[in-house]
Amino acid sequence: MRQLNYKEIASFCQEIAWLVHSGVRVGDGLHLLAEEEKETVWKDCLISMAEQADEGLPLSEIVKNSGCFPVYVQGILNVGETTGRLEESLLAIKKYYEGREYMNNRVRSALLYPSILLLLMLVVIVVLLTQVLPIFQSVFASLGGKMGGLAGGLLTLGVVINKAMPFLCVLMAVVVAFVIAFSVSNGFREKMLGAWKKKAGDKGVMRKMNDASFAQAISMGLSSGLPLEETMELAAEVLNDIPQAKERCLNCKEELLSGIPLADALKKADVFPPAMCRLLSLGMQSGNGDAVMVEIADRLTEEADVALAARVEKVEPTLVLITSILVGIILLSVMLPLMNIMEAIG
Repeated sequence: MRQLNYKEIASFCQEIAWLVHSGVRVGDGLHLLAEEEKETVWKDCLISMAEQADEGLPLSEIVKNSGCFPVYVQGILNVGETTGRLEESLLAIKKYYEGREYMNNRVRSALLYPSILLLLMLVVIVVLLTQVLPIFQSVFASLGGKMGGLAGGLLTLGVVINKAMPFLCVLMAVVVAFVIAFSVSNGFREKMLGAWKKKAGDKGVMRKMNDASFAQAISMGLSSGLPLEETMELAAEVLNDIPQAKERCLNCKEELLSGIPLADALKKADVFPPAMCRLLSLGMQSGNGDAVMVEIADRLTEEADVALAARVEKVEPTLVLITSILVGIILLSVMLPLMNIMEAIG
């Protein structure tokens, strides 16, 4: 059975939380979800989970046995069952994974749109070099002239590209297939985004996204009643594919174990910006640490979203500007000599 994506996890937790709030037993609720499910594999998994619930297993154990959920979900549910706050834990998980899904979609858009734009612009340039320039060459020849200089060089480049067209068509098909797979397949997209995150590391926009993800994880743990040390350890698993970010989180856990307050530990380990640490410190002192942590998570998520949007907004005009300059150079290199010939004839 495949692991559920962020959207599916959020939907599952929302539905179970509603049923628990209505007084429906977990086993009965899972049976109801199985009856409504259309996907055969997930339906069978829900039936198996419902049967385990009927046997008396807790939801956290059932979720772990299914193999469909991240370790973090099982940990939060376990705490919720222990503290009698299962519904709150389910809603916290739902909110967290909705945030991860939103950020995932933003990253997908940030990578996908510029890729399509760049692809289209390359097609325009290739058409100019291989189809349009030879027409101008024929015009020059009919007027007794010859394309030289930059225009001649571009014409030669066009001839080379034209000869390599079969290879370029195959390459273009591969790129198009990649873009389609990235848009449609959640599994493929997760792998590609994971590779991109590893390469991007823990700087710039990625740092903001890592901070937002970690803040959401801490917020969910605190809302569910999870002890700080366990919250920190489980939250570090969220950033398991980014070594630098995970190391910061584990350093924060070590600071907590040494006895210093959460806000100071987060600041000392350089997990959150100083302003957010001050805000959390005030919240902890006033007894509103959980609510302030939710606010910090929302703020960091918004900052990451704004930073990502700003980066995307810079990419589009840059691509358009570069392509416009290239197209302009190609056309001017042809039109200016042609105008000179026409002037001489006239």
